[in-house]
Amino acid sequence: MVCICILVVMHIVENKSKSGKKIYRSTLLRESYREDGKVRKRTIANLSNCTPQEISAIKLALNHKDDLGALGSLSESIKLEEGLSVGAVWCVSQVAKELGIEKSLGNDFQGKLAMWQVIARVINQGSRLSAVRLARVHAAGAVLDLKRGFDENDLYKNLAWLAENQSEIEKKLFKIRRGVKKPKLFLYDVTSSYLEGEHNYFGLFGYNRDGKKGKKQIVIGLLCDEDGEAVSTEVFSGNTQDTQTFAPQVRKIAERFGCKEVTVVGDRGMIKSVQIEQLPEGFHYITAITKPQIEALVNKGILQLGLFDTELCEVKDAGVRYVLRRNPVRAEEMAESRLSKMRSVEGFIGKQNVYLRDHPKASASKMLEKVKAKLKSLRIDTWVQAKEEGRILKIESDEEALKEEKFLDGCYVIKTDLKEDVADKSVVHDRYKDLTEVEKAFRDCKTVNLEVRPVHVRSKGSTQGHVFVVMLAYMIIRRLRKAWESFDLTVKDGIGQLATVCSMEVKIKGQDVECVKIPQPREQSRQLLEALKIKLPAALPKRDIRVVTRKKLPKQRKSQ
Repeated sequence: MVCICILVVMHIVENKSKSGKKIYRSTLLRESYREDGKVRKRTIANLSNCTPQEISAIKLALNHKDDLGALGSLSESIKLEEGLSVGAVWCVSQVAKELGIEKSLGNDFQGKLAMWQVIARVINQGSRLSAVRLARVHAAGAVLDLKRGFDENDLYKNLAWLAENQSEIEKKLFKIRRGVKKPKLFLYDVTSSYLEGEHNYFGLFGYNRDGKKGKKQIVIGLLCDEDGEAVSTEVFSGNTQDTQTFAPQVRKIAERFGCKEVTVVGDRGMIKSVQIEQLPEGFHYITAITKPQIEALVNKGILQLGLFDTELCEVKDAGVRYVLRRNPVRAEEMAESRLSKMRSVEGFIGKQNVYLRDHPKASASKMLEKVKAKLKSLRIDTWVQAKEEGRILKIESDEEALKEEKFLDGCYVIKTDLKEDVADKSVVHDRYKDLTEVEKAFRDCKTVNLEVRPVHVRSKGSTQGHVFVVMLAYMIIRRLRKAWESFDLTVKDGIGQLATVCSMEVKIKGQDVECVKIPQPREQSRQLLEALKIKLPAALPKRDIRVVTRKKLPKQRKSQ
């Protein structure tokens, strides 16, 4: 009788082999057993595709295979620590990847720093200093696979890098999104943003759209495609007129993006006769004309007031098409605005009359000048006059002048050189109305989500890079808004919700085991991610990069 004794021992084998300059590594789960007095080995599984954390877990289980109950006692040796926030940064980075932003910026250190600046702008708007501090709370290093740390000086240098490479980045992003299909229409508009400080490269006094008196500003141009998707942004000096920013955009469309047959849509202050004459062959325009221009066309008999009362009307003259319409809602708003201004002036006069009554020595003529200045500031002095009778101030409205003022309430005229077979009057009208997409972008960039203003940077490159970062962040905000439009929350609320999803660092005492696990998100976070078709990873690599700030907080400075 032959007795065969089989003793099986499982273990993990890590192999390394070299072929030329290339090194091959493999990790195998093997077993050793004795059969007929000989030791034999066989491979049970190839673990080469497993993560280091998974392999460490298997080693741990094999070490305690004879006493599985001992694993329960390991709870005292297992240390769980809350890690960095991962939900928001992972979500935003995945959207950036989907939009082609990550690929356009590149995978080198500068590209990843730029990607972090964009992500930080979406998560929490602030300075370069705050972006560094944000990276100490959010898992920037692990998600972006950063191999080294950074401080605010690195981010300022990165703004200059962004400015130097902006044209190439925009070109790559445009190609990724559009492919060989070129847009036939571009939307363009400008805004301004005020500055903190006196020494910005572009900072000058100009027409201030922010209502910040005494503040220098910069002018920002934003070029969008037919869908309202941001394509390019540019910074101009604060005193630059809208019309002066138009020609660079035309060159950009033709040269940088290679578009030949294009219609550019701009508002009435953007595209005027000089700009139209300078358009290259193949370029067309859609714009609007000013109220004095409308009045001039009416006086010449080219336009008739009755045409404005129809739904949409078109008149052609000298190769130019005029699309006319009266907006009854806007006309009503203008009437209510006049009434509100009148009530404001009446209240103001009432206070002045009380003062004159209580102060017999006060000058009625000086008070009258104040009332006239008030009328002028409200822009109703063309049909409202102020006068003084026996130290009592009064106002009177000129009905004929008021009738002339109401002459074109709610009326607007869109102008284009496009042929009817290319775009009928409805298409021309709708394309001009698409400029609201650019206006929405400016609202997002300036106030709602991204806070481009006030601008604190000074140099040319830093200012251009800052504005470019905001444009890229806006692309992400726009995607998030579209995905979350069915939820009862803002984009900011959604980002805040995802920011609560934090990683969990697992450490085992006495074992070379350390991993960063991602817990299952709660229901609302899960729904937000599913709306974007994004899944959180089960684990992240451990990245102990040094992210520091060179500027200490006030309390830290006082303690030293």
